[in-house]
Amino acid sequence: MGGNSVTVLSQLSAKAMKDFIIFIQDFNSFVIRTNTCGELRSAHVGQEVTLYGWIQYQRQGLFLVLRDFQGLTQIILPQDEAHSHVKKLLSNAPVESVVRVTGIVSSRPPGQENPKMPTGDIEVKAETAEILNSCKKLPFEIKDFIKKSEALRMQYRYLDLRSFQLQYNLRLRSHVVMRMREYLCNLHGFVDVETPTLFKRTPGGAKEFLVPSREVGKFYSLPQSPQQFKQLLMVGGLDRYFQVARCYRDEGSRPDRQPEFTQIDIEMSFVDQAGIQRLIEGLLQYCWPEERGPIMTPFPSMTYKEALADYGTDKPDTRFGMKIVDISDFLRRLDIQFVQNALSYPHGTVRAICIPQGVRYLKNKDLESLKESAKSKFNQEIMEIICRPDGSLKSLLTKFLGEKQQSELIQVLNMQVDDVVLLAAGEHKQVCSALGSLRLESADLLEAAGLVLRDPTAFHFLWVVDFPLFLPKEENPNELESAHHPFTAPHPSDTSLLYSDPTKARSQHYDLVLNGSEVGGGSIRIHSAEQQRFVLEKVLKEDSEVLSHLLEALEFGAPPHGGIALGLDRLISLIVDAPSIRDVIAFPKSFRGRDLMGNAPDYVTPEELEPYHIQVSWPLAERGKEKL
Repeated sequence: MGGNSVTVLSQLSAKAMKDFIIFIQDFNSFVIRTNTCGELRSAHVGQEVTLYGWIQYQRQGLFLVLRDFQGLTQIILPQDEAHSHVKKLLSNAPVESVVRVTGIVSSRPPGQENPKMPTGDIEVKAETAEILNSCKKLPFEIKDFIKKSEALRMQYRYLDLRSFQLQYNLRLRSHVVMRMREYLCNLHGFVDVETPTLFKRTPGGAKEFLVPSREVGKFYSLPQSPQQFKQLLMVGGLDRYFQVARCYRDEGSRPDRQPEFTQIDIEMSFVDQAGIQRLIEGLLQYCWPEERGPIMTPFPSMTYKEALADYGTDKPDTRFGMKIVDISDFLRRLDIQFVQNALSYPHGTVRAICIPQGVRYLKNKDLESLKESAKSKFNQEIMEIICRPDGSLKSLLTKFLGEKQQSELIQVLNMQVDDVVLLAAGEHKQVCSALGSLRLESADLLEAAGLVLRDPTAFHFLWVVDFPLFLPKEENPNELESAHHPFTAPHPSDTSLLYSDPTKARSQHYDLVLNGSEVGGGSIRIHSAEQQRFVLEKVLKEDSEVLSHLLEALEFGAPPHGGIALGLDRLISLIVDAPSIRDVIAFPKSFRGRDLMGNAPDYVTPEELEPYHIQVSWPLAERGKEKL
């Protein structure tokens, strides 16, 4: 392609580049097997092959099933006297033992083919075999359909990894990351840079893990993201940075959170929000697994205010309806005391969600559970309205409504027979948040009862934009904290509000949502040292000295820049429909953040702590464990 190859490649579309680079994977290079257990077909009949793998299944000394990472092959045990030692060896080997089998590929007898197996047309007649490593009694069977406790899976993770589902998840993850590297580095000139793991505390944001140093009283922090480094790389003129970055947060684990996790971290100079969004849409299209179907771009976009008003959350699941409906104007003209009380407050509202076929699919205990959930989580009272078969309404509200007004309310809420409406009145954010939570809980209940609302094969991406720049602190509403992080630039239209009324300023922060889960977040950054210092010192009341290196860097000709980070673990878990990100991580931590396999974290001796000038102050009940 000559000297213009970079230019030509950069002009290829994502699809064209995808077709341009074709790799033929050779799984048998450099190893002593001839084939994998998943590749033999009728075309191999008559060939002598050598397979290596684990014994998955045995049957009465007649045959066994051999498994490796790629699939299964049926091995026929010899029945003649000359090969009796081979039969005895393989028949007596425990399940999950590692063996070598050499034999001849044969067609299965007519009627014994297995169409459910890719290798189901053939079998291998064993001639020689060797037990490479015998397996002791297993703590659980290595089968995907066998239920195992998560604690047991974590303790024996190396066995759990043998399951087809985890093998598939990790290989798909590897493939997606490889495709991302191709798109970013080969197509668009990004530079893959590794940033330090040992750094210093970052003000605001999540709690960080501390690492002791040999200097008295001084500690490193494990970064919750490479945020400062990627901005400094832009100051350094790298222009386009990318990293598969390991990140750390000292928080309790949740189904979608781990103390250590992986981000696809990206930063660019001379870019705006639209440019970042186009990049990510192209990236995801390029790396998206073909078996999951195509994804359409551009992704739809929604403001933070719209998301909260319509879905009660900043990460809406748009695969189904049940949007929040504002009925304040309809009820405002009625003399209903609790409604008038709610609407008299600043930001007062009355809103509702309509649960389709709720009478048919939900029981009374389900409705009570929903109301109790809103009360316990949001301190929000909920009133239910039921549409009877004759079209009339059943609710405490109906005693305030005439027949005409009931009919109007049915129209406003678009109710059908057997629908159930949940109504809430109060402060706008509290009401919307409560109804947004009930919307998701109701969907779970409806689907558990057999009504499909969310297509498990659908992938609905959504950009959420125009977030507030700052939010009141939960512990002290009179103080502000960054809605994203302190390096986020204000919306161009709201720059003056940063100085006059920062609570009203919008940010250039954007989140990427997939099926109701946040899979990415980023922003255009502050590139002015003066503005960054104002945000830290005047708005957030932080000690800017902690970030003196970054503030100084911004004074040396920092370019306008912005970026994003995609949560790789969460993205892959959604692609494979895993119940937890732990199912797409090779060695995850438990729900409590522990490594149950290696028993970490663990105690260390006082002698090991001495160089770090640390002494452990043991609680009285724990003093006996100090010697462990």
